[in-house]
Amino acid sequence: MVRYDFDVVVVGAGHAGTEAALAAARTGASVALLTTNLDTVAQMSCNPAIGGVAKGQIVREIDALGGAMGRAIDATGIQFRMLNRRKGSAMHGPRAQADKHAYQHEVKRLVEEQPNLALRQEVVEDILFESCGDRLRVVGVQVRGDACYYAGAVVLTTGTFLQALLHLGESQTPGGRAGEGTTAGISAALARMGLRIARFKTGTPPRLNSRTIDFSRTELQPGDDVPQPFSFLHDSLDVVQLPCWITYTNQQVHDVIRANLHRAPMYSGQIKSSGPRYCPSIEDKVVRFADKTRHQIFLEPEGRNTCEVYANGIPTSLPRDVQELMIRHIPGLENAQIMRYGYAVEYDFCPPDQLWPSLESKTVAGLFLAGQINGTTGYEEAAAQGLVAGANAALLLQGKDPLVLSRDQAYIGVLVDDLVTRSVDEPYRMFTSRAEYRLLLRHDNADRRLTPLARGLGLVDDSRWQAFESKAAAIAQTLQILNDHRVQGVPMARVIKRPEVEWADVLRWVPALEGTPAVVAEQVLADLKYSGYVARQQTQVDRQQRLSAKRIPRDFDFRSIRHLRAEAREKLSRVQPQDLAQATRISGITPADIALIMAHLDGRG
Repeated sequence: MVRYDFDVVVVGAGHAGTEAALAAARTGASVALLTTNLDTVAQMSCNPAIGGVAKGQIVREIDALGGAMGRAIDATGIQFRMLNRRKGSAMHGPRAQADKHAYQHEVKRLVEEQPNLALRQEVVEDILFESCGDRLRVVGVQVRGDACYYAGAVVLTTGTFLQALLHLGESQTPGGRAGEGTTAGISAALARMGLRIARFKTGTPPRLNSRTIDFSRTELQPGDDVPQPFSFLHDSLDVVQLPCWITYTNQQVHDVIRANLHRAPMYSGQIKSSGPRYCPSIEDKVVRFADKTRHQIFLEPEGRNTCEVYANGIPTSLPRDVQELMIRHIPGLENAQIMRYGYAVEYDFCPPDQLWPSLESKTVAGLFLAGQINGTTGYEEAAAQGLVAGANAALLLQGKDPLVLSRDQAYIGVLVDDLVTRSVDEPYRMFTSRAEYRLLLRHDNADRRLTPLARGLGLVDDSRWQAFESKAAAIAQTLQILNDHRVQGVPMARVIKRPEVEWADVLRWVPALEGTPAVVAEQVLADLKYSGYVARQQTQVDRQQRLSAKRIPRDFDFRSIRHLRAEAREKLSRVQPQDLAQATRISGITPADIALIMAHLDGRG
């Protein structure tokens, strides 16, 4: 066999795989990124958009850690909107429509230009591993055509392609995406290594020809007048924005769906796996929300140079003729031509409680998993996991501590902790409600939370670090001026805390701040206005950190604790929490269980 040697091999070049390969390469590791098709690198399989509430925060965190997603969407976005503007800044979520093909080409360019990274078109058929004491150790992968890639760490980011099956009505076709195949060898290898495998399903809506849509019967949805960048490297965006539109289903549409539920794979018994609760198919919406007379549909252009429009809100796997009939009854779509039919896909994933917080397998040293193989859904969630897994694969080989973000440090920390501690029983999607410290985790301060950490790990280059230092210095200087300047004897920094005071008021009182960059002014205002709430939340963080400081050894035997309930023993042994704080977050673990563990750790049990 032909042999290739790298430090890290990444399998799959979607949103998780590209961020994983880039992160590992930025730390200095030699990386091979393997994908079955070089023309589908970072392809947007579903919604042509990046960000949203909570998801937008994740993208800014990825950028703060040196990742590519924010830069790519800034370069290729066709509409930018800040969601939840009427709420506090902790709830704001940047979102952008992407030029679908331009986005994947931009990510591919960033991958191709990254030093230490080799992008290869290969079909991975097996994972190579060996025994290492009482644990297995990965040593590489075998690809089609009698070749092996050997590496000290392997990152699997296989998306929906593991033993995947496409459903369109009664029709079933092997494949992880329309027009593409599936992968069977990797699932078999994971099973041989002792990993548990389960099945999930997801779906996508039909794409329509914009020339056949009557937009006069829909509601216009323009972008923001001043588009806000995702990347902290960009102060502003100069972009010609395209509009989106909104229409709705109605009772006629619902009647068509109800009359054909027996032909829907989800209801005929053809699909047996769970789908995403918060992104249900239109047939699921009609059944679960039978009292609703209509459901919203966002008509989103897929690019500047295509007529394809993504019908966001009606993912479906109903047969072709039913999809055609359903579309005919939607306002504005009466004469719309379907260019691609909606479909569902079932695929294998590995329940993520089999992973350490570094996203390394507990049973196979050097094997990391990221993205939909961990039971998540969404480009942003996948990219975040990819960055963490790729960085940690490289750090492992360098003998360094892993990148593990806490729940008070980042939405990415919430995401990974939820996965490895609580696992999943449906495809996981991030929401702001999942983050108990969301006042600390605003999208605008992601660089201040994470870039210094990333710099220490080699994930951030000199130019980004210099930009960050300049911004941090400007914020510190502005805060100093506001503390020194007084209005009727009250420091201006205290005056700003009043709800009615805006930056325009500040400039009238302190003209010296006239030239303050908008991004600095935004940070200063948010810091001061939220300071009281942040202080209270920090008290909660400090309390949790005391529990986090109580470490639990990896080889700790929970079954040796007398009086610990059988349920607690089973769940604790499966998750293997690394500290008491993580143990408290395991479903079904009680304060009494925690007290017993603490006593045992202190030698009193």
